[in-house]
Amino acid sequence: MKFVTCAGRNACTEDGSHCRACGRSHDEINRLRRLTDDITAFALEMGYDNVDDYLAYLCAKAGKKISAAPREGY
Repeated sequence: MKFVTCAGRNACTEDGSHCRACGRSHDEINRLRRLTDDITAFALEMGYDNVDDYLAYLCAKAGKKISAAPREGY
């Protein structure tokens, strides 16, 4: 499955099971929003001044874990 970026909160549709703007399920959208909220809250709680470094670290770590994870159907 390919990730599709959000077309903007104003374009998002709330009815049905999937957004008609981006095609992602509402469950996926809501879970990603919660992850984003958690990542943001953690950085604020820690008082990080170097947010770009924090986000780059998360991106690199997640990328390595995803690359190393077994994938079904591949």
